[in-house]
Amino acid sequence: MARILIVDDSPTDIRVLSGMLERAGFQTSSASSAEEGIARARAELPDLILMDVIMPGTNGFQATRILSRDPGTSAIPVIIVTTKNMETDRIWGMRQGAKDFISKPPNERDLVARIQTLLKPS
Repeated sequence: MARILIVDDSPTDIRVLSGMLERAGFQTSSASSAEEGIARARAELPDLILMDVIMPGTNGFQATRILSRDPGTSAIPVIIVTTKNMETDRIWGMRQGAKDFISKPPNERDLVARIQTLLKPS
């Protein structure tokens, strides 16, 4: 069972995303800030991370860049899941190291399919 870390400052979004993922058979954990998400990613080494962008303190773009450049976490795919849906946001997120970019609210089937694609062995 794949382990997915959800990094989002909204308890409601964490609950919704956790529900979607658990219905699909994933195990979830969560962090309510980018700083906590970075620490949990380093400690837990999840199989994938869902990262919000707009959070107090360090934002999701910065956290994605930190994780993608850290040799201990660089192999963990990050999907940015955010209300920011401009093409420039998507491009910037991918430049920071994200493997995918999804606008909120995500479609459950689409989100699960994208996760499964990233978790397939290469």
